[in-house]
Order: sequence, then C-alpha cells, then structure tokens
Amino acid sequence: MKVFNLKNFFSSHFRSPRSLLSYYSTSPRSSWKEPVQVLYGKISPIGNPKVSVVPILDKWVEDGPYVESTGLLDIIKELRYYRRYNHALEISMWMKDKRRYQLTYDDVAIRLDLIARVHGIQQAENYFNIIPTQLKYLEVYNSLLNCYARAELVEKAEALMQQMKDMGLATSILTYNILLHLYYKTGGYEKLENLLHEMEEKGIGHDGSTYATQISAHAANSDVEGIDEILTRMETDPEVVDWYAYSAAANRCIKAGLVDKALSMLKKSEELILTATRKSAAFEYILTQYATIGKKDEVLRLWELYNKHHKVYNQGYISVITSLLKFDDIESAEKIFEEWESRKLSYDVRIPKFLISACCRKGHLEKAERLLRRVMEKGGKPDAKIWRCLASGYFKHNQTQKAIEATKQEISVAMSSSFWRPSKSHLAASLDYLKGKGDLERAEEIIRLLRDKGFVSEDIHERLLDYIKDGESKSPLSLLGILNNSRDADEENSHHSA
Repeated sequence: MKVFNLKNFFSSHFRSPRSLLSYYSTSPRSSWKEPVQVLYGKISPIGNPKVSVVPILDKWVEDGPYVESTGLLDIIKELRYYRRYNHALEISMWMKDKRRYQLTYDDVAIRLDLIARVHGIQQAENYFNIIPTQLKYLEVYNSLLNCYARAELVEKAEALMQQMKDMGLATSILTYNILLHLYYKTGGYEKLENLLHEMEEKGIGHDGSTYATQISAHAANSDVEGIDEILTRMETDPEVVDWYAYSAAANRCIKAGLVDKALSMLKKSEELILTATRKSAAFEYILTQYATIGKKDEVLRLWELYNKHHKVYNQGYISVITSLLKFDDIESAEKIFEEWESRKLSYDVRIPKFLISACCRKGHLEKAERLLRRVMEKGGKPDAKIWRCLASGYFKHNQTQKAIEATKQEISVAMSSSFWRPSKSHLAASLDYLKGKGDLERAEEIIRLLRDKGFVSEDIHERLLDYIKDGESKSPLSLLGILNNSRDADEENSHHSA
C-alpha cells in the first residue's frame, strides 16, 4: 500500500487561494519537462470551456513526443488552479477512455472533484459509488467530503465523516479542516468549537487552515482580541506560518470589515512571499487584496516589485489590471495593457476585455473601439461579453445603430450550448428601433440569427416575426414579453465573463 504523506498532501490541499481543494499542486509550471510545457501551451489558449481540447490531445499523440500520465496530471492540476474545470475533466476522461492510462487514487480523487464542479453532486456520488475498493484511499473520501462542504451539505458531510470514523480514516488534520470550514461557512460556531475540542482530545494538531478557520469565526463576530490570540498561537509554529496563512487571515478580516487588521496581516503576508512555492500566486493574490481594501498605492508598489523580480504571465496582468479598474484608473490599466502586448505572451482576450468593459461603463466609447480594433489586428476574437459591453455603452449614449450591430455580433459569437444568453433588453430595443424605422430586413435578419443559433424556439421565432411585421405600434414591453418566453435564462448572465 502506498504511504500517505499527510504533510505534503495538506500543503498542496489548502494553500491555493483559489480553491479549498487543490490536490497535489506540488510543482510550479517552470519545473515541467519540455513536452508537457509544449502541450500545455497548445491547450492553454482555449479559453472557451465549450470548445473541446480532445482534438489537441489526439493530434499530440499522433505527432508529438510521448507525455506520461504524470505530465498530463500536472496539466490537469494547472487547469484546476485556474478554474478551467471542464477542460481538466476532459483530459482526465481522455486519459482513461482513449489512452488506457491506469488510474491511481490521485487521479480518482481529482476526477471526483472535477465531476462535482462540472456536473454536480449527484454525478459525483454516482462516480464515488463505482470506484473500485482498492482505489478508495483517504484522499478519495476527503475529496467527496470537500464536495459536500463546498455545496454546504452539512448532513451529508457529517454522515460521511461518521462513516470515515467508523472505518478509522478520520485521523487527519485535513479531514477535520474540511468540516471545520463547513461549520464556519454555515454559521455552526458551536459545532466548530466542539470539533476543535474533539481534535484536542484525539491529539490531532492544528495547521494553517485550522487557524484560518478559527480566525474567520472570530472575524465574523468582530472579535479582534480573539483574532490576536489565534495569531499568537499560530506564530509559535514556524511550519504553519507562511504568506497564505496571513493572507487568509487578512481575507477573513476584510469580509468582516476589519480593514486596519487586514492591512497589518497583508504586510506580514508580503514579507513571506519569497518563501512561497508559487511566488506569482502570492504576488497576485495579495495585490488583489490591497485593491479590495482600497489601497491603490500598495497595488502599484507591489506590482512594481512583482514585475521587476519575477516573470509575469497573463494571470498576473489580469490581477493588476482588474485591481486598478476597481479605482476607475483606466489610464494606468491601459499602460499595463500596452506592456502586456509588448511581452507577446499567448493572446488572452480577457485582458483587453476588462479594459473595453471599463471604457464602455465610463462612456469612453472611442477608446473602447480602438482597443477592439487592436484585439482584432492581433488575431484575437472578441467574445460575446465584449460585444455586450459595447452594445450597453452605445445604447446608453444613444448610438443606436452601433448598438444594434454590436448586439448582432454578440448573437453571432455566442454559443447556445453555453450558459450565455443575448441580452433580452438589448434585443427588444434593437428590434423595436428597427421596426420603428421600417428596416424590417435587418430586424428579420436578427430574428433568424436567434433561431439559427438556438436561442429561441421556432414558435418564438414566428411570434417575433409577426410582431415586427405588424403595422401597429406596440410597446417594447410586449416584445420583451415574447423574449421572456424563450429559453429560461438570466438575460444578464455573465457565466463566461472573466
């Protein structure tokens, strides 16, 4: 039986600021072997979760050097880190179904988590029930426990915890941390305290996550003295104290409105960046936290340090640009955008999208148009979110013809198989305007496009055509009524916004 290294597992499991469950994130990308780096370079630019990466994998097998299962697992971990769960699950399924890689319990634990994220708890439970007994190690049970905790299913989590106790598996800090965090999220502070006492009785120590959850509970009650007490205890253990321990504490204080306390924690966190395994993640996360508490000077100062001493990839530029845009500092964000362009990294359309969106909100439509042209000149493909932002700006500033064209482009690039839906208010305004101008040809073109892309049924398509052709002037509210009977979705759904 493989020996389970709890310390290493915990370190990879809880130190990512992006997710509670970050199994086995042990190696930074810079340590990958070249074939893995090259393959990831082909997969990484595919930002749309509905675009399959399987053709890339199949082509790689046909043309490229062999990538071992450990290399593919590294790519899966990286995609999970950036919340690209669909693609990570695709690769996991492809490894088993097409390449016949032998699954390990590591693979199973990760796949279970990915299934829950992509398809929901029920599908994750179904998968757990068919996992062979010889692969049901502690990691797999912890993965399911964390799925329940993330979904705040207290009763199911407690039932699984009892099952793990009966099997002699509930002996790790990690297992208890998952349940502690669940109790914190759901306001079960009494249960949280009882579980801490149980850990003490069983001789199960505390680590960074245990302390972070306790800090969260004190912060939720604005108990600054309690926070200080936990921090004092935490600081006596040098193995626990790292940048993320303080950053997590700061995050809890921010949520509780304890800004001064959060700032002092961020300063301590920043002092430990150089000890981080993922220094880039530390810079990016702390930088965005400074933005959250309104410290623009700290954002710029930390960005300068980051950019000077470390190679910055796309995620770093996203972090600083979005942080600066929280202060409506379009000018500084644009300068950093220009720097990003000069670096010639893989073209991530999200980066200009943030700027375009900000320009549209502030009424800088000419600047937004210039940015759009630059995106297209660089070979970037504006997505539905960009076109919607432009349409909103145009409608707001009475540039209706441009707004209609942007709305049409939004429909053209959107995918009906995704969660994105064209804005019904924009559609109603566009069609009503075209009807009023007597431009039935353009109105019918938009309606046909809605049908062809699968956004409206044949019945709604016919009703929209009847409305447009009806010579009587009707309120646009009646047009919205027709559109609201189309596929049930939030008209401002931003599922695919960055």
